[in-house]
Formats: sequence, structure tokens, C-alpha cells
Amino acid sequence: MSLSSNTYKPVSHVLFDMDGLLLDTERLYTVSFQEVCDRFGKLYTWDVKSSVMGKKALDAAQIIRDSLELPMTAEELLAETRQIQERIFPSAELMPGVEKLVRHLVKHNVPVAVATSSAGATYAMKTSRHGAFFDLFHHIVLGDDPEVKNSKPHPDSFLVCARRFDPPASPETCLVFEDAPNGVKAALAAGMQVVMIPDDNLDRGLTGDATLLLRSAGEFQPRVFGLPDYD
Repeated sequence: MSLSSNTYKPVSHVLFDMDGLLLDTERLYTVSFQEVCDRFGKLYTWDVKSSVMGKKALDAAQIIRDSLELPMTAEELLAETRQIQERIFPSAELMPGVEKLVRHLVKHNVPVAVATSSAGATYAMKTSRHGAFFDLFHHIVLGDDPEVKNSKPHPDSFLVCARRFDPPASPETCLVFEDAPNGVKAALAAGMQVVMIPDDNLDRGLTGDATLLLRSAGEFQPRVFGLPDYD
């Protein structure tokens, strides 16, 4: 567990990213993009991947296309990878420790929600085997939500997510769980504290802004942020 120099402030609401944080879908994104890149002898590296994590699909496809100089449009790349993802996304598993943490928070009446860059169609594919788990959340804010004008690293998704609690939550009372540098930037821009649980392959130079850095959700100690501790 790595601590930043920040003093932890008590929170009352918890917001979760989804891809790579709740669900092991970032690995599946890599599979789909590398399958297309293989045709052109290109490698979908972690440097490229880390630059698009948390962005909306078409924006991410444009960056990947430009970075790797693929001989296709961003729209063509997105269409090809979507076909692959339709096949593999339903196999997505929950990340280690997240179900225990979410169920603990819900048991102790801590309001929880999800703010994801995934649009409705891909959200449905990814969560198809985990309906009961996602039913635990008060609400889900999707990437194609009309109120989310800008994708991460802009704060829109987290600010919209905080407003949809009943009653609405102020940003300073919210704790965000993220795996991506863009998501961490979005949470901080929203005025929220953020726990980062990055993939082991991510350059650790991209993790320094997080309020707290962990290897897995199982390492999280709720009392650090004034939340009810595990029984």
C-alpha cells in the first residue's frame, strides 16, 4: 500500500470506475485491438493503452489509429474491434476483492455508484453475467449519458454521478476508485479523493497523483477514509 502526502479526509459516498477496476475488461480490450494490429504487424503497447484508458470509444480508437499509424479510419478500427468484443466481453470476470468491498459498503448503508466511459451497448455485454452485483449500486452513469459532455480526464462523469445520489452528494464527500491515469485526473478535477488500483503493467510514473495507491481492492482499509471497517 502506497500513501501520498495527502491527509485523508472522511467521505460518505463511494464512486467506482468499471473497466479494469470492477471488471477485468481492460485485458479484453487489449486482445481485441491486438487482433486487428496483428494484421499490420503493429503492437498495441502499454504506452498507447495507458493514454486511452477511460476515454470514450471513438476518441480512444482515433488515438490508437494515429499512434500506431494504422491504415484505416478510427471508425473502421472501432467497428472491427467491436465485433471481436461482442464475442469476448460477456466472459468478463469481477476483479479481485471488489465484490467483498461493495457488499460491505452496501451492508453499512454507504451509498455507492458507478461512473464508466462504457456506452450502453458495451455495458450490457460486459455485465451480462453479473447482474446481481451491479444491482447493488444506487445508479450507473454511462459514457453515452447526455449529461456527460466530456470524457475522462474531464470531471463530467464523476460530477454527474455525485449529483444523482438522493440527496445529491458534494464532491468533497466522495471517494473514487480508479485504475486509469485519465480516471484519476478526472476524479481530482471533480474535487474528489481517489484510490488508484492500476494494472501491474502500467508505468508507475503515471500513478503519482492518486490519493492512495493499492495493488488490489482487498488491500483497502475503509477506516482510513472514515468508512465503517470490516466486521
